[in-house]
Amino acid sequence: MSLARPIVLGNWKMNGLAGDSAARTEALKELAGASLTGTLGIFPPATLLDRARGWVEGSPILLGAQDCHAKPSGAFTGDLAAPMLREIGATAVIVGHSERRQYHAEGDATVRAKAEAALEAGLLAVICIGETEAEYLAGETLDRLATQLEGSLPDASDAARVVVAYEPVWAIGTGRTPTSEEIARAHGFIRDKLKARFADGGAFGILYGGSVKAENAEEILAVDDVDGALVGGASLDAEGFWAIYKAGIAPGA
Repeated sequence: MSLARPIVLGNWKMNGLAGDSAARTEALKELAGASLTGTLGIFPPATLLDRARGWVEGSPILLGAQDCHAKPSGAFTGDLAAPMLREIGATAVIVGHSERRQYHAEGDATVRAKAEAALEAGLLAVICIGETEAEYLAGETLDRLATQLEGSLPDASDAARVVVAYEPVWAIGTGRTPTSEEIARAHGFIRDKLKARFADGGAFGILYGGSVKAENAEEILAVDDVDGALVGGASLDAEGFWAIYKAGIAPGA
């Protein structure tokens, strides 16, 4: 069964020490209460995962990691295996984020191997795809998404264990976002590709990421086939992050 909508996940990236992160999580925990209509998650740096497990205890907030290695163990100094993340309290992991693809030269085959490792360890895999600015300006967005979907998603993917996050690289951290029409076109294309490949493709969660904030969340989350958001910098403010999540809740829900 796929995750409850809206699915709003906060990628803290390389931000946060114990003090400010504990306070941020406590504030979010108070806002979330004991239950949620949708799915709300935080993805702190690996150094905080063990503590964060205690911070979110007793709340419905999902806890995830920002990356994993494709192997379950081995001579990979500085890396973390998916089973290690699961043991420390993570229930999900982001793979294929554009910053990993760009700064660590991770291609689709690497992303796919990491996603397979995540699934094998029992983690929800949040698989990121998205075009660069050059590809966007050249009108190659859909071609790029097709290639990344085919190369990055394991054949064993299903709606209960995999979420796809569309993040146009040129929109991440820049304050720029595609138009609602562009987002709808990309998400509709992704949905069609998922339906063509997987029996439950219509149920996969598809998130939008790229300069999502409280001010634009309602418009973005109202777009067809946008099931939620993968939020970067705006997730570092508990009230702003909560406002993004609330923007995706249907009236009366």
